[in-house]
Amino acid sequence: MESYKEGNIAWMLTATSLVFLMIPGLGYFYSGMAQTKNALSLIMLCCLSVAIVSVEWFVVGYSLAFSKTGGAFIGNFRNAFLMQVLDQPSVGSADIPDVLFMIYQGMFAAITPALAIGAAAERTRMLPSAVFILLWSVLVYNFVACWTWSPNGWSAKLGGLDFAGGTPVHITSGFAALVFSFMVGRREGHGTEEFKPHNMSNVLLGTALLWFGWFGFNGGSALAANVRAVVACVNTNVAASAGGLTWMVIEYYLVDRKYSAFAFCSGAVAGLVAITPAAGFVDIPSSVLFGMVGSVSCAAAVRLKTVMRFDDAVDVFAIHGVGGLVGSLLTGIFARKAIAGLDPSVSIAGGWLDGNWMQVPYQLADCCAGAAWSSLGTFGILFVMNRIPGLQIRASSESENLGLDLAEIGHPAYFFDNASSTCNTPISGRITKEKQGPIPPINEEPITIANH
Repeated sequence: MESYKEGNIAWMLTATSLVFLMIPGLGYFYSGMAQTKNALSLIMLCCLSVAIVSVEWFVVGYSLAFSKTGGAFIGNFRNAFLMQVLDQPSVGSADIPDVLFMIYQGMFAAITPALAIGAAAERTRMLPSAVFILLWSVLVYNFVACWTWSPNGWSAKLGGLDFAGGTPVHITSGFAALVFSFMVGRREGHGTEEFKPHNMSNVLLGTALLWFGWFGFNGGSALAANVRAVVACVNTNVAASAGGLTWMVIEYYLVDRKYSAFAFCSGAVAGLVAITPAAGFVDIPSSVLFGMVGSVSCAAAVRLKTVMRFDDAVDVFAIHGVGGLVGSLLTGIFARKAIAGLDPSVSIAGGWLDGNWMQVPYQLADCCAGAAWSSLGTFGILFVMNRIPGLQIRASSESENLGLDLAEIGHPAYFFDNASSTCNTPISGRITKEKQGPIPPINEEPITIANH
Protein backbone atom coordinates (compact mmCIF):
# COMPACT_ATOMS: atom_id res chain seq x y z
CA MET A 1 0.00 0.00 0.00
CA GLU A 2 1.33 3.42 -1.01
CA SER A 3 1.90 6.15 1.57
CA TYR A 4 0.32 9.54 0.86
CA LYS A 5 0.31 12.85 2.68
CA GLU A 6 -2.91 13.19 4.63
CA GLY A 7 -3.03 16.91 3.84
CA ASN A 8 -3.17 16.22 0.11
CA ILE A 9 -5.97 13.71 0.55
CA ALA A 10 -7.93 16.06 2.82
CA TRP A 11 -7.61 18.95 0.37
CA MET A 12 -8.66 16.85 -2.62
CA LEU A 13 -11.69 15.49 -0.77
CA THR A 14 -12.63 19.08 0.05
CA ALA A 15 -12.09 20.15 -3.55
CA THR A 16 -14.29 17.28 -4.74
CA SER A 17 -17.08 18.48 -2.46
CA LEU A 18 -16.67 22.05 -3.71
CA VAL A 19 -16.99 20.98 -7.34
CA PHE A 20 -20.10 18.98 -6.48
CA LEU A 21 -21.58 22.13 -4.92
CA MET A 22 -21.20 23.88 -8.27
CA ILE A 23 -23.81 21.59 -9.80
CA PRO A 24 -26.82 22.75 -7.72
CA GLY A 25 -25.29 26.23 -8.03
CA LEU A 26 -25.51 25.88 -11.79
CA GLY A 27 -29.09 24.69 -11.41
CA TYR A 28 -30.07 27.78 -9.43
CA PHE A 29 -28.19 30.01 -11.87
CA TYR A 30 -30.07 28.56 -14.85
CA SER A 31 -33.36 28.28 -12.99
CA GLY A 32 -33.37 31.95 -12.03
CA MET A 33 -32.91 32.96 -15.66
CA ALA A 34 -35.85 30.84 -16.84
CA GLN A 35 -39.58 31.49 -16.64
CA THR A 36 -41.36 30.43 -13.49
CA LYS A 37 -43.06 27.51 -15.20
CA ASN A 38 -39.70 25.95 -16.12
CA ALA A 39 -37.67 26.73 -12.99
CA LEU A 40 -37.77 23.29 -11.41
CA SER A 41 -36.91 21.39 -14.60
CA LEU A 42 -33.52 23.08 -14.88
CA ILE A 43 -32.50 22.30 -11.31
CA MET A 44 -33.74 18.75 -11.84
CA LEU A 45 -31.67 18.28 -15.01
CA CYS A 46 -28.51 19.43 -13.23
CA CYS A 47 -29.11 16.95 -10.41
CA LEU A 48 -29.91 14.19 -12.91
CA SER A 49 -26.59 14.90 -14.61
CA VAL A 50 -24.76 14.00 -11.39
CA ALA A 51 -26.55 10.67 -11.08
CA ILE A 52 -26.33 9.68 -14.75
CA VAL A 53 -22.68 10.62 -15.22
CA SER A 54 -21.61 9.14 -11.88
CA VAL A 55 -22.90 5.73 -12.98
CA GLU A 56 -21.37 6.14 -16.44
CA TRP A 57 -18.07 7.21 -14.88
CA PHE A 58 -18.08 4.10 -12.67
CA VAL A 59 -18.94 1.72 -15.50
CA VAL A 60 -16.74 2.98 -18.32
CA GLY A 61 -16.11 6.73 -18.29
CA TYR A 62 -13.07 6.89 -16.01
CA SER A 63 -11.42 4.04 -17.85
CA LEU A 64 -11.96 5.62 -21.26
CA ALA A 65 -10.60 8.96 -20.11
CA PHE A 66 -7.75 8.00 -17.77
CA SER A 67 -6.72 4.36 -18.13
CA LYS A 68 -2.94 4.18 -17.76
CA THR A 69 -2.55 2.00 -20.84
CA GLY A 70 -4.89 4.04 -23.04
CA GLY A 71 -4.09 5.51 -26.42
CA ALA A 72 -3.54 9.05 -27.67
CA PHE A 73 -7.18 9.49 -28.66
CA ILE A 74 -9.17 7.40 -26.17
CA GLY A 75 -8.48 5.02 -23.32
CA ASN A 76 -9.49 1.39 -22.98
CA PHE A 77 -11.57 -0.81 -20.68
CA ARG A 78 -8.76 -1.76 -18.29
CA ASN A 79 -10.42 0.16 -15.44
CA ALA A 80 -14.06 -0.47 -16.37
CA PHE A 81 -16.25 -0.82 -13.28
CA LEU A 82 -13.26 0.77 -11.46
CA MET A 83 -11.26 -2.44 -11.66
CA GLN A 84 -7.74 -1.91 -10.27
CA VAL A 85 -8.70 1.58 -9.08
CA LEU A 86 -7.94 1.91 -5.40
CA ASP A 87 -4.81 2.98 -3.52
CA GLN A 88 -2.16 2.92 -6.26
CA PRO A 89 -0.81 6.29 -7.51
CA SER A 90 -3.19 8.04 -9.87
CA VAL A 91 -2.55 8.74 -13.52
CA GLY A 92 -2.92 12.46 -12.76
CA SER A 93 -0.44 12.68 -9.91
CA ALA A 94 1.63 10.29 -7.84
CA ASP A 95 0.73 12.37 -4.78
CA ILE A 96 -2.87 11.10 -4.54
CA PRO A 97 -4.44 7.63 -4.86
CA ASP A 98 -6.25 6.59 -8.00
CA VAL A 99 -9.65 6.31 -6.34
CA LEU A 100 -9.45 9.92 -5.11
CA PHE A 101 -8.44 11.21 -8.53
CA MET A 102 -11.33 9.23 -9.99
CA ILE A 103 -14.04 10.81 -7.84
CA TYR A 104 -12.58 14.30 -8.26
CA GLN A 105 -12.55 14.01 -12.04
CA GLY A 106 -16.02 12.49 -11.89
CA MET A 107 -17.38 15.82 -10.65
CA PHE A 108 -15.92 17.55 -13.73
CA ALA A 109 -17.54 14.95 -15.94
CA ALA A 110 -20.90 15.46 -14.18
CA ILE A 111 -21.11 19.24 -14.51
CA THR A 112 -20.04 19.48 -18.17
CA PRO A 113 -23.17 18.08 -19.88
CA ALA A 114 -25.31 20.02 -17.39
CA LEU A 115 -23.62 23.19 -18.69
CA ALA A 116 -24.35 22.29 -22.30
CA ILE A 117 -27.98 21.30 -21.96
CA GLY A 118 -28.94 24.63 -20.38
CA ALA A 119 -28.82 26.26 -23.81
CA ALA A 120 -32.05 24.51 -24.81
CA ALA A 121 -33.83 25.36 -21.58
CA GLU A 122 -37.64 25.57 -21.54
CA ARG A 123 -38.20 23.42 -24.63
CA THR A 124 -36.63 19.97 -24.17
CA ARG A 125 -38.18 16.75 -22.83
CA MET A 126 -36.79 15.17 -19.68
CA LEU A 127 -36.17 11.57 -20.82
CA PRO A 128 -34.42 12.45 -24.11
CA SER A 129 -32.35 15.04 -22.23
CA ALA A 130 -31.20 12.34 -19.82
CA VAL A 131 -30.30 10.04 -22.72
CA PHE A 132 -28.39 12.88 -24.36
CA ILE A 133 -26.41 13.49 -21.16
CA LEU A 134 -25.37 9.82 -21.08
CA LEU A 135 -24.42 9.57 -24.76
CA TRP A 136 -22.65 12.91 -24.83
CA SER A 137 -20.56 12.01 -21.78
CA VAL A 138 -19.40 8.75 -23.39
CA LEU A 139 -18.87 9.97 -26.94
CA VAL A 140 -17.68 13.55 -26.43
CA TYR A 141 -16.44 14.36 -22.94
CA ASN A 142 -14.41 11.18 -22.36
CA PHE A 143 -12.52 11.62 -25.61
CA VAL A 144 -11.57 15.26 -25.02
CA ALA A 145 -10.64 14.63 -21.38
CA CYS A 146 -8.38 11.78 -22.52
CA TRP A 147 -6.38 13.72 -25.05
CA THR A 148 -6.12 16.84 -22.86
CA TRP A 149 -5.38 15.40 -19.40
CA SER A 150 -4.22 11.81 -19.80
CA PRO A 151 -0.42 11.60 -20.06
CA ASN A 152 -0.98 9.45 -23.15
CA GLY A 153 -3.31 11.99 -24.82
CA TRP A 154 -2.15 13.58 -28.03
CA SER A 155 -2.72 17.17 -26.81
CA ALA A 156 -0.83 16.52 -23.57
CA LYS A 157 2.07 15.03 -25.53
CA LEU A 158 2.00 17.91 -28.00
CA GLY A 159 2.45 20.38 -25.15
CA GLY A 160 -1.03 21.87 -24.75
CA LEU A 161 -1.69 23.49 -21.37
CA ASP A 162 -5.08 23.18 -19.70
CA PHE A 163 -5.00 23.42 -15.94
CA ALA A 164 -8.64 22.84 -15.01
CA GLY A 165 -10.84 22.36 -18.07
CA GLY A 166 -10.78 25.17 -20.63
CA THR A 167 -11.28 22.67 -23.45
CA PRO A 168 -12.75 19.49 -21.88
CA VAL A 169 -15.33 21.41 -19.83
CA HIS A 170 -16.00 24.87 -21.24
CA ILE A 171 -15.23 24.72 -24.94
CA THR A 172 -16.95 21.35 -25.36
CA SER A 173 -20.06 22.44 -23.45
CA GLY A 174 -20.14 25.83 -25.18
CA PHE A 175 -19.99 24.48 -28.72
CA ALA A 176 -22.37 21.66 -27.84
CA ALA A 177 -24.79 24.35 -26.64
CA LEU A 178 -24.47 26.20 -29.95
CA VAL A 179 -25.30 23.10 -31.98
CA PHE A 180 -28.05 22.13 -29.53
CA SER A 181 -29.67 25.57 -29.89
CA PHE A 182 -29.78 25.35 -33.69
CA MET A 183 -31.04 21.77 -33.82
CA VAL A 184 -33.74 22.12 -31.16
CA GLY A 185 -34.93 25.44 -32.50
CA ARG A 186 -36.07 28.61 -30.80
CA ARG A 187 -38.63 28.87 -28.04
CA GLU A 188 -42.16 29.74 -29.06
CA GLY A 189 -42.44 33.50 -29.02
CA HIS A 190 -38.70 34.02 -29.38
CA GLY A 191 -38.10 37.27 -31.20
CA THR A 192 -41.52 38.68 -30.34
CA GLU A 193 -41.67 38.08 -26.58
CA GLU A 194 -39.08 39.12 -24.02
CA PHE A 195 -37.89 36.28 -21.80
CA LYS A 196 -36.72 37.84 -18.54
CA PRO A 197 -35.19 36.07 -15.53
CA HIS A 198 -38.01 35.21 -13.16
CA ASN A 199 -35.88 35.22 -9.97
CA MET A 200 -32.69 37.26 -9.77
CA SER A 201 -32.15 36.06 -6.20
CA ASN A 202 -31.65 32.55 -7.59
CA VAL A 203 -29.26 33.88 -10.22
CA LEU A 204 -27.18 35.61 -7.55
CA LEU A 205 -27.31 32.56 -5.29
CA GLY A 206 -26.23 30.33 -8.15
CA THR A 207 -23.38 32.69 -9.02
CA ALA A 208 -22.18 32.69 -5.41
CA LEU A 209 -22.26 28.88 -5.25
CA LEU A 210 -20.41 28.60 -8.56
CA TRP A 211 -17.81 31.14 -7.45
CA PHE A 212 -17.32 29.32 -4.14
CA GLY A 213 -17.15 25.89 -5.78
CA TRP A 214 -14.66 27.14 -8.36
CA PHE A 215 -11.99 27.25 -5.64
CA GLY A 216 -12.18 23.45 -5.68
CA PHE A 217 -12.51 23.34 -9.47
CA ASN A 218 -9.29 25.30 -10.04
CA GLY A 219 -7.46 24.98 -6.73
CA GLY A 220 -8.03 21.24 -6.63
CA SER A 221 -6.55 20.83 -10.11
CA ALA A 222 -3.11 21.24 -8.57
CA LEU A 223 -3.85 17.74 -7.16
CA ALA A 224 -1.98 18.60 -3.95
CA ALA A 225 -2.17 20.99 -1.02
CA ASN A 226 0.72 23.22 -2.11
CA VAL A 227 1.58 26.80 -3.05
CA ARG A 228 0.50 26.25 -6.65
CA ALA A 229 -3.00 25.39 -5.42
CA VAL A 230 -3.06 28.61 -3.40
CA VAL A 231 -2.03 30.66 -6.45
CA ALA A 232 -4.75 28.97 -8.49
CA CYS A 233 -7.35 29.93 -5.86
CA VAL A 234 -6.16 33.54 -5.75
CA ASN A 235 -6.18 33.78 -9.55
CA THR A 236 -9.71 32.36 -9.56
CA ASN A 237 -11.02 34.96 -7.14
CA VAL A 238 -9.29 37.92 -8.81
CA ALA A 239 -10.42 36.95 -12.31
CA ALA A 240 -14.04 36.50 -11.18
CA SER A 241 -14.00 39.88 -9.46
CA ALA A 242 -12.48 41.67 -12.45
CA GLY A 243 -14.91 39.97 -14.82
CA GLY A 244 -17.99 40.84 -12.80
CA LEU A 245 -17.05 44.48 -12.42
CA THR A 246 -16.09 44.79 -16.10
CA TRP A 247 -19.38 43.47 -17.48
CA MET A 248 -21.37 45.58 -15.03
CA VAL A 249 -19.53 48.72 -16.16
CA ILE A 250 -20.11 47.80 -19.80
CA GLU A 251 -23.85 47.46 -19.20
CA TYR A 252 -23.92 50.68 -17.19
CA TYR A 253 -22.41 52.83 -19.94
CA LEU A 254 -23.79 51.09 -23.02
CA VAL A 255 -27.31 50.13 -21.93
CA ASP A 256 -29.28 52.00 -19.29
CA ARG A 257 -27.04 53.62 -16.65
CA LYS A 258 -28.07 51.01 -14.11
CA TYR A 259 -25.91 48.69 -12.02
CA SER A 260 -27.15 45.43 -13.46
CA ALA A 261 -27.01 42.44 -11.11
CA PHE A 262 -27.43 40.15 -14.09
CA ALA A 263 -24.44 41.72 -15.84
CA PHE A 264 -22.33 41.33 -12.71
CA CYS A 265 -23.23 37.64 -12.42
CA SER A 266 -22.55 36.98 -16.10
CA GLY A 267 -19.21 38.78 -15.91
CA ALA A 268 -18.13 36.90 -12.80
CA VAL A 269 -18.83 33.55 -14.47
CA ALA A 270 -17.07 34.73 -17.64
CA GLY A 271 -14.00 35.61 -15.60
CA LEU A 272 -14.10 32.23 -13.89
CA VAL A 273 -14.32 30.43 -17.22
CA ALA A 274 -11.46 32.43 -18.75
CA ILE A 275 -9.04 31.78 -15.88
CA THR A 276 -9.85 28.05 -15.67
CA PRO A 277 -7.25 26.76 -18.19
CA ALA A 278 -4.62 29.14 -16.80
CA ALA A 279 -5.16 29.22 -13.03
CA GLY A 280 -2.08 27.16 -12.14
CA PHE A 281 0.13 28.53 -14.90
CA VAL A 282 -0.05 32.33 -14.69
CA ASP A 283 1.00 34.89 -12.10
CA ILE A 284 -1.59 36.77 -10.08
CA PRO A 285 -1.46 40.15 -11.92
CA SER A 286 -2.28 38.34 -15.17
CA SER A 287 -5.56 37.09 -13.69
CA VAL A 288 -6.95 40.64 -13.77
CA LEU A 289 -6.44 40.70 -17.53
CA PHE A 290 -8.01 37.27 -17.91
CA GLY A 291 -11.11 38.46 -16.07
CA MET A 292 -11.43 41.69 -18.03
CA VAL A 293 -10.69 40.28 -21.51
CA GLY A 294 -12.85 37.24 -20.85
CA SER A 295 -15.74 39.42 -19.72
CA VAL A 296 -15.51 41.81 -22.69
CA SER A 297 -15.26 38.91 -25.16
CA CYS A 298 -18.22 37.05 -23.68
CA ALA A 299 -20.34 40.22 -23.52
CA ALA A 300 -19.66 40.78 -27.21
CA ALA A 301 -20.43 37.14 -28.02
CA VAL A 302 -23.88 37.42 -26.43
CA ARG A 303 -24.82 39.72 -29.32
CA LEU A 304 -24.21 36.86 -31.77
CA LYS A 305 -27.61 35.46 -30.79
CA THR A 306 -29.28 38.35 -32.55
CA VAL A 307 -27.03 38.19 -35.62
CA MET A 308 -27.16 34.41 -36.04
CA ARG A 309 -30.77 34.08 -34.83
CA PHE A 310 -30.31 31.18 -32.44
CA ASP A 311 -31.86 30.80 -29.01
CA ASP A 312 -29.24 30.00 -26.40
CA ALA A 313 -31.49 30.52 -23.39
CA VAL A 314 -28.74 31.01 -20.80
CA ASP A 315 -25.79 32.13 -22.99
CA VAL A 316 -23.78 28.93 -22.63
CA PHE A 317 -21.96 29.41 -25.93
CA ALA A 318 -21.11 33.05 -25.30
CA ILE A 319 -19.82 32.53 -21.76
CA HIS A 320 -18.40 29.01 -21.79
CA GLY A 321 -17.52 28.46 -25.44
CA VAL A 322 -16.04 31.88 -26.12
CA GLY A 323 -14.72 32.33 -22.58
CA GLY A 324 -12.97 28.97 -22.69
CA LEU A 325 -11.44 29.76 -26.08
CA VAL A 326 -10.18 33.17 -24.95
CA GLY A 327 -8.78 31.76 -21.72
CA SER A 328 -6.96 28.93 -23.48
CA LEU A 329 -5.33 31.26 -26.00
CA LEU A 330 -4.32 33.74 -23.31
CA THR A 331 -2.75 30.83 -21.44
CA GLY A 332 -0.39 30.38 -24.37
CA ILE A 333 0.75 33.96 -23.90
CA PHE A 334 0.90 34.36 -20.12
CA ALA A 335 1.85 30.87 -18.85
CA ARG A 336 5.00 31.04 -16.71
CA LYS A 337 7.27 28.10 -15.99
CA ALA A 338 8.07 29.65 -12.59
CA ILE A 339 4.42 29.43 -11.51
CA ALA A 340 4.03 25.84 -12.67
CA GLY A 341 7.35 25.13 -10.96
CA LEU A 342 5.82 25.96 -7.57
CA ASP A 343 5.00 22.27 -7.72
CA PRO A 344 8.42 20.57 -8.04
CA SER A 345 6.89 17.69 -9.97
CA VAL A 346 5.68 19.97 -12.80
CA SER A 347 7.87 21.40 -15.55
CA ILE A 348 6.67 23.40 -18.58
CA ALA A 349 8.36 25.64 -21.14
CA GLY A 350 5.98 28.51 -20.41
CA GLY A 351 4.21 30.74 -22.92
CA TRP A 352 5.12 33.80 -24.93
CA LEU A 353 6.26 35.69 -21.83
CA ASP A 354 8.90 32.98 -21.40
CA GLY A 355 9.84 33.04 -25.08
CA ASN A 356 7.98 29.83 -26.03
CA TRP A 357 6.41 31.04 -29.27
CA MET A 358 4.87 27.69 -30.18
CA GLN A 359 2.61 27.59 -27.13
CA VAL A 360 -0.24 29.60 -28.70
CA PRO A 361 -0.38 27.29 -31.76
CA TYR A 362 -0.49 24.31 -29.39
CA GLN A 363 -3.35 25.94 -27.50
CA LEU A 364 -5.17 26.74 -30.73
CA ALA A 365 -4.87 23.13 -31.92
CA ASP A 366 -6.34 21.86 -28.66
CA CYS A 367 -9.19 24.39 -28.72
CA CYS A 368 -10.15 23.77 -32.33
CA ALA A 369 -10.05 19.99 -31.91
CA GLY A 370 -12.25 20.17 -28.81
CA ALA A 371 -14.73 22.52 -30.46
CA ALA A 372 -14.93 20.44 -33.63
CA TRP A 373 -15.30 17.09 -31.81
CA SER A 374 -18.00 18.47 -29.52
CA SER A 375 -19.91 20.09 -32.39
CA LEU A 376 -19.85 16.99 -34.57
CA GLY A 377 -20.62 14.68 -31.66
CA THR A 378 -23.55 16.77 -30.49
CA PHE A 379 -24.95 16.98 -34.02
CA GLY A 380 -24.62 13.22 -34.51
CA ILE A 381 -26.26 12.33 -31.19
CA LEU A 382 -29.22 14.67 -31.70
CA PHE A 383 -29.61 13.67 -35.37
CA VAL A 384 -29.97 10.02 -34.42
CA MET A 385 -32.12 10.64 -31.34
CA ASN A 386 -34.61 12.77 -33.26
CA ARG A 387 -35.23 9.84 -35.61
CA ILE A 388 -35.95 7.32 -32.87
CA PRO A 389 -39.60 7.21 -31.74
CA GLY A 390 -39.92 8.48 -28.20
CA LEU A 391 -36.49 10.15 -28.11
CA GLN A 392 -37.29 13.37 -29.96
CA ILE A 393 -35.65 16.06 -27.86
CA ARG A 394 -38.11 18.92 -28.48
CA ALA A 395 -41.14 19.17 -26.22
CA SER A 396 -44.58 19.56 -27.77
CA SER A 397 -46.12 22.98 -28.21
CA GLU A 398 -48.67 22.17 -25.52
CA SER A 399 -45.97 21.17 -23.02
CA GLU A 400 -43.92 24.25 -23.80
CA ASN A 401 -46.88 26.55 -23.24
CA LEU A 402 -47.89 24.78 -20.05
CA GLY A 403 -44.33 24.71 -18.75
CA LEU A 404 -41.99 21.76 -18.39
CA ASP A 405 -42.38 21.69 -14.62
CA LEU A 406 -46.00 20.60 -14.88
CA ALA A 407 -45.75 18.81 -18.23
CA GLU A 408 -42.66 16.73 -17.48
CA ILE A 409 -42.29 16.64 -13.69
CA GLY A 410 -45.87 17.06 -12.54
CA HIS A 411 -45.52 19.89 -10.07
CA PRO A 412 -44.17 23.46 -10.15
CA ALA A 413 -41.18 24.98 -8.41
CA TYR A 414 -43.34 27.33 -6.34
CA PHE A 415 -46.59 27.00 -4.40
CA PHE A 416 -48.63 29.88 -3.03
CA ASP A 417 -49.97 29.36 0.49
CA ASN A 418 -53.12 31.39 1.06
CA ALA A 419 -53.96 31.64 4.76
CA SER A 420 -57.64 32.06 4.00
CA SER A 421 -57.70 29.16 1.58
CA THR A 422 -57.64 25.41 2.09
CA CYS A 423 -55.37 24.76 -0.86
CA ASN A 424 -51.86 25.27 -2.17
CA THR A 425 -52.13 27.10 -5.46
CA PRO A 426 -49.35 26.67 -8.04
CA ILE A 427 -47.96 30.01 -9.18
CA SER A 428 -47.81 29.24 -12.86
CA GLY A 429 -50.56 31.34 -14.34
CA ARG A 430 -52.70 28.17 -14.61
CA ILE A 431 -54.86 27.45 -11.54
CA THR A 432 -56.76 24.22 -12.09
CA LYS A 433 -60.30 23.72 -10.81
CA GLU A 434 -59.20 20.63 -8.89
CA LYS A 435 -56.67 22.65 -6.85
CA GLN A 436 -58.59 25.91 -6.60
CA GLY A 437 -60.03 26.63 -3.16
CA PRO A 438 -62.28 29.49 -2.03
CA ILE A 439 -60.91 32.81 -3.24
CA PRO A 440 -61.47 35.89 -1.11
CA PRO A 441 -63.71 38.39 -2.91
CA ILE A 442 -61.25 41.21 -2.27
CA ASN A 443 -58.69 39.72 -4.63
CA GLU A 444 -59.92 38.38 -7.95
CA GLU A 445 -56.76 39.18 -9.90
CA PRO A 446 -54.51 36.33 -11.13
CA ILE A 447 -51.80 35.41 -8.65
CA THR A 448 -48.40 36.59 -9.89
CA ILE A 449 -44.90 37.12 -8.62
CA ALA A 450 -43.44 40.60 -8.53
CA ASN A 451 -41.08 41.32 -11.41
CA HIS A 452 -42.19 38.17 -13.26
